[in-house]
Amino acid sequence: MADDAPSFQSDDVISGAAQGRLKSFIERIERLEEDKAAVSEDLKEVYSEAKGEGFDVKILRKVVRIRKQDKAKMSEEEALIELYMSAIEG
Repeated sequence: MADDAPSFQSDDVISGAAQGRLKSFIERIERLEEDKAAVSEDLKEVYSEAKGEGFDVKILRKVVRIRKQDKAKMSEEEALIELYMSAIEG
């Protein structure tokens, strides 16, 4: 635990200011969890729509993952794949 992190025992009382901060953190986390659930549902709908139009969802997910990668990392990965493929084909 960090040196500046508060330490509480079962008989400790949280000050009014700390209670306010705690409540604020909890409420922010709850809002973010709601947002995350909403975004997750939106993503599910988009993938479902794409599937309905004949696109392969598995491939769409791979394309999204690839596009997020760093270009250098992607090049290195592609080079390794080529190396391994040539090793097992040869």
